[in-house]
Amino acid sequence: MNKEIFNPEKIQIGISSCLLGQKVRFDGGHKNSNYCNIDLAPFFDYISVCPEMAIGMGAPRKSIRQERDGDKIFVKSADGSIDVTDKLNEYSEKRVGELDFIGGYILCAKSPTCGMERVIEYKYGTNNGTKSGVGVFAKKLMDKYPHLPVEEEGRLHDPLLKENFITRVYAYHEWHCLQAEGWTKHKLMQFHARYKYLLMAHSPQWYRDLGPILANIEDLNESAQTYFEGFMTALKLIASRKNHTSTLQHIQGYFKKHLSKEQKQELSESIMKYREGVLPLLVPITLINHYLREYPTPYIEGQVYLNPHPEALRLRYAY
Repeated sequence: MNKEIFNPEKIQIGISSCLLGQKVRFDGGHKNSNYCNIDLAPFFDYISVCPEMAIGMGAPRKSIRQERDGDKIFVKSADGSIDVTDKLNEYSEKRVGELDFIGGYILCAKSPTCGMERVIEYKYGTNNGTKSGVGVFAKKLMDKYPHLPVEEEGRLHDPLLKENFITRVYAYHEWHCLQAEGWTKHKLMQFHARYKYLLMAHSPQWYRDLGPILANIEDLNESAQTYFEGFMTALKLIASRKNHTSTLQHIQGYFKKHLSKEQKQELSESIMKYREGVLPLLVPITLINHYLREYPTPYIEGQVYLNPHPEALRLRYAY
C-alpha cells in the first residue's frame, strides 16, 4: 500500500479517461459517462488513465487492435504500419504498479487496452476475430490486483452489477484503511463481526469458512491476507433474493422481544414481498433501520449490511 498516496478520507477510483469526456479516443472523440460524471463523481476522486495517449499516440490517431500469434498478443494498426506492443506493455506495467492505493477501477468496454472482457482478438495478419481478448492494460491491472473491484462502465447500468461493484469498492477501501492503521487480531475480529450479515447475503458458505481463519491465527499477516482473499471473493458473488431474505430474517430475530404483533407482521410482510420481487430491498432495510432507532441494538446498528454505501447513491431502489 502506498501510504503517501492512499487517502483514507476519500476513495480514489481509476477510470478510463474517455469516460470522463476527455477527447482521447482514436477518432478524437470520447465516451462520456453521465453516470460516472454526475452520479458517482461526488463520492470518489478519479484517477484518469488513457494508455494510448500516455505512450504518445495522440488523438485522432489510427485505431489499433489485438492480434494473436500463438501465445503472443500484438497491438497494432490493422494495416500493420503501427506496432505499439512493447510501448503499451511497458507503460501498463509501470502505471499499474503505481495504482496500489486505489479502491476500484471503471474501464471502457471493448478497448484493446482497457476492455475487461470480450475484446476482439484477431488471428495474426488476418481479419478473423473472436471476442475472447482482454485489454492489455486491463489484464495487467487485474493480474496485479486480483481482488480490486473492477467493472466496465456499460455493465454499471445493470442494478445488481452496479450495487455489487460499489459495495465491493467501499469494503475494499475499509479493509485498506484497517491495513494502514495496523492489524491486530481484535481489529480483524471486529471487522468480521461488522460484515457478518453482508457476507451471509453474498455467500453463507464463505461466511462460515472465514471465521475459523481469524479464530486460529498463527501468523497475523498471513491470516489477514488469506481472510482478505476469501472476503473479496465472497463479495464478488451477487447476493441472491434467497440469501437476502434469510439475512433479513436473521436480523428480524433481534427485535422479537421489542416489536408489537402488528410491527412483527409488517416487517415479515415487507421481507416476503421483497422475496417475491414485489418490493425493493430498500423497503425492509428502511423498516429495520426505523426499528433500530426505536429499539437500539448496537451489534445490529454496526452491521455494514444495513448501510454498505451512502444512501444518496440510491443503489437499493431498483431490486
